[in-house]
Amino acid sequence: MHENWHEYQAGLSAPLKELRGGVPDAMKSFTALARAALAPNALDTKTKELIALAISVATRCDACISFHAESAVKAGASRDEVMETMGMAIYMGAGPSVMYAAKALEAYDQFANTPKAAV
Repeated sequence: MHENWHEYQAGLSAPLKELRGGVPDAMKSFTALARAALAPNALDTKTKELIALAISVATRCDACISFHAESAVKAGASRDEVMETMGMAIYMGAGPSVMYAAKALEAYDQFANTPKAAV
């Protein structure tokens, strides 16, 4: 295994909390969008999580992969179902933007708090 996804995901907790506090209206709207998109309708939640996982791979969003892989497991997706979805190419913009915004905020904070002599 190259990445410990449990540790990786746990490491995102603080920067995501900071992001939620910094832009609460945008994050509340994103959460509402996620809930609406994942609600079972013509497609069940498991299928939607598999689609989101495929999009996460296509857009190269490590944090999205972590969250959607965990959600696919919780929704009952099998390994064969995950394997079959990996080739899908479906547009997804908001989720990766949230994850990369959290990373960007963390990077900014680290650089901003580094003494000038160390740069």
